[in-house]
Amino acid sequence: MTRHSDYIECNIVNVTKPPSRIDQRKAELRREIIDTAFDCFAEKGYHATGIADIATRLGIGHGTFYRYFANKRDIIDHVIDEVSGRIFGALGTGTEPESAATIEEYAALIDRISDSLNRVLLDDPRTAHLLLFHATGIDDELTERVYGLVDATEILMTRYLDHGVRVGYLRADIDTANTAKAALGMIVAGLVAGMRTPDPASMSVYSHAVRRLFIDGVRAAAR
Repeated sequence: MTRHSDYIECNIVNVTKPPSRIDQRKAELRREIIDTAFDCFAEKGYHATGIADIATRLGIGHGTFYRYFANKRDIIDHVIDEVSGRIFGALGTGTEPESAATIEEYAALIDRISDSLNRVLLDDPRTAHLLLFHATGIDDELTERVYGLVDATEILMTRYLDHGVRVGYLRADIDTANTAKAALGMIVAGLVAGMRTPDPASMSVYSHAVRRLFIDGVRAAAR
């Protein structure tokens, strides 16, 4: 067997070899550190949270923390990655703009998206606390990351509106970009209300009101 074939075989083994228990535990601990940091940042704020707070709550030493993350600033990046993944993960298969061909299908699509985002943003209050009150006060780079998340959400919402206008079930005179901003503003207002009064029934009523206002405001006139 040639040296090249030895190399290929070795790498195939490495790729297909299942992770060891040690590797699994390392991945689990990394996940636990991120989740615990998420708790601390949402509760106390980034600046008031120290590495000691995270390590003590998790029951690990400082040295263990630094084997996984360079510093506190490093871990907040991973927390924001987690938040972004959850938000865009809620917009999965079956929620593409092109999946709606009528106003009824569009309304049902908005319902599915709203329900998914509510599960992400309201069932885990840490998410909204971190994004709305803490992340933008850390440094310019992280502020731009949060703004980028807002921009990406607005672009996606604009795509839904643009598609509806092209197909004809939404009004042709819609300013889609600014309408998307307005819709996102209503979502943020709902998040703030949900944090102040975490009552699922009240949030359901609010969500229904927003959906009705939005759909009635953008639907095309009946032909």
